[in-house]
Amino acid sequence: MRGRFVSDPGDEALLAAYREGDLAAFEMLLGRYRGPIFNFLLRSARDRGRAEELYQDVWMKVVERCDEFRGDAKFSTWLYTIARNLCIDHQRKMKFRGHASLDAPQPSSGQPLGERVSSFGPSTEQLAAGRLVGERIARAVEGLPDEQREVFLLRQLQGLAFKEIAEVVGVSANTVKSRMRYALERLQHTLSDLEEPHEL
Repeated sequence: MRGRFVSDPGDEALLAAYREGDLAAFEMLLGRYRGPIFNFLLRSARDRGRAEELYQDVWMKVVERCDEFRGDAKFSTWLYTIARNLCIDHQRKMKFRGHASLDAPQPSSGQPLGERVSSFGPSTEQLAAGRLVGERIARAVEGLPDEQREVFLLRQLQGLAFKEIAEVVGVSANTVKSRMRYALERLQHTLSDLEEPHEL
């Protein structure tokens, strides 16, 4: 693999090399996107176990569909589109379930609800100001409408440009910007009590 590329290869070159049977090229793609894609899935699915399953599904789709990639968009845009579509499918399935399992880890603590019933009061660690603020922000982001949350996560956490987000989501860049603006306004309103008072 090292001898094949003189400099750091682009994503598209790595995918092309993988199509020709170069497994090391696939491993490089996997390494580049492991953190960003998993974090996107975790924020979207709100469950670590489900995010891990979706993460595996994303890469299975890449393997299955690598010949369908034509280069009309960047590889990262194509990859996030696959991840987003799997998240949408997952959310549709979850709507039919109607209730959460007592054995499923809760997004706020990671513990199953059944184990937390006896200890509902916050622990000393949870009272730390930074953690509480972080939890408030995470809840506020989770409370955004789906369309606003996905744009916010792709922009703020994954660092995608508005144009790339538009390609991933399948709407115009102006629509993406509007969704981002609404998300920021809603977050600002929801978290307004966290602002430090201005000294006069």
